[in-house]
Amino acid sequence: MELRLFSTPSSCAGDVFSGFRNRIIRWNKHHFYAFNSKNVYMENYVTYERKYRSRKRGSFTFCLSSENVPSVPSKAELLSGKVIYSVAPAMGHNKDAHPECNSRVPAITTALATMGLTPEFRSSEIIELRKFSTASSDDVASVHERAYVSGLEKAMAQASEQGLILIEGSGPTYATSTTFQESLLAAGAGLSIVDAVVAASKISEDPPVGFALVRPPGHHAVPTGPMGFCVFGNVAIAARYAQRAHGLKRVFIIDFDVHHGNGTNDAFYDDPDIFFLSTHQDGSYPGTGRINQIGRGDGEGSTLNLPLPGGSGDIAMRTVFDEVVVLCAQRFKPDIILVSAGYDAHVLDPLASLQFTTGTYYMLASSIKQLAKDLCRGRCVFFLEGGYNLSSLSHSVADSFRAFLGEPSRASEFDNPAFLYEEPLKKVKEAIQKVKSIHSL
Repeated sequence: MELRLFSTPSSCAGDVFSGFRNRIIRWNKHHFYAFNSKNVYMENYVTYERKYRSRKRGSFTFCLSSENVPSVPSKAELLSGKVIYSVAPAMGHNKDAHPECNSRVPAITTALATMGLTPEFRSSEIIELRKFSTASSDDVASVHERAYVSGLEKAMAQASEQGLILIEGSGPTYATSTTFQESLLAAGAGLSIVDAVVAASKISEDPPVGFALVRPPGHHAVPTGPMGFCVFGNVAIAARYAQRAHGLKRVFIIDFDVHHGNGTNDAFYDDPDIFFLSTHQDGSYPGTGRINQIGRGDGEGSTLNLPLPGGSGDIAMRTVFDEVVVLCAQRFKPDIILVSAGYDAHVLDPLASLQFTTGTYYMLASSIKQLAKDLCRGRCVFFLEGGYNLSSLSHSVADSFRAFLGEPSRASEFDNPAFLYEEPLKKVKEAIQKVKSIHSL
């Protein structure tokens, strides 16, 4: 498939850098992200020299030193850790006033630091994986057509000239000159977390839960191209990687984003070894994920789509988890659980009309962690998908971390009951009964 490119007005795409190896892609005070000559992503704290160049807004030249770059977590760290996460914020992949912008991941990491949920405050329990490789083209091609992957890479020259291009004909998926490499980085960050969690599960019955705090998101990206803000299918790529690299044949994917994960759905629709379960708002973008879409061929029955009526919230999701998710997972007997963690079902999110709360996400994180412990030696990795209200997004991810740590939720500090209204529980019950009948649960 040839990648279709669409010209766009010369809107600001943020600070875009044209090179990648040994190039800085984000800085904040003394904190930066870079690639070394082996295409390994590194995060470090350094002293910078102020050497301005005559480019937009100016830029800094940094003194790169890898002395303090952390290595792969040690055995002791993996034994004591309860959360392990990676950060790939894609700061160059940005479009002004776009909901999927480069403020999302920094909002989360700022909230985690403010609430003391980082290694600086909890060094024995929280691990940040600060050195990881980008995904390879072969990794991405395990899910996406090679023509799409190579076409996107070639399109970076046009993006560099124009500042920003549209790469999806049916929706507002954009690219800047950094998009290809930063999308490889997002996928690679997830694969590295899978490696760490699998390694921990071999030495502990209670390994840390993994969380890839990455963008661009991935669950809408179809095998033939980008879609719905998504470039590469991060969760789908990780599922194939878990099978190939670690021999984890049976992969259970939970997608609780408010929108149907059509890309993940399509990638595994005829695969009996990957179970894809999506809860999403009925009638929302992209209009897929009907309840009778259950897979085909050998994969029939290994896809479960549960559209929820608008207004569904905490009670609905708790019921769905207990009556549908748990039963499916128990019957499937997974080797690892991967989660498309979209936080856009929150009542404050601008792109949909479910009414999840911070407390809902705490419940999901805690319950999924326990499910993984019961079924697959605790192997579980979350991947950031949607979530476009920065406040509700960051608070909900932070409360997910608290659930992983086994600590009480602080949702009551952030959730305002005044925003909530009565859930359509009769319609929810009808949907649950229908999906249970279709899947013989």
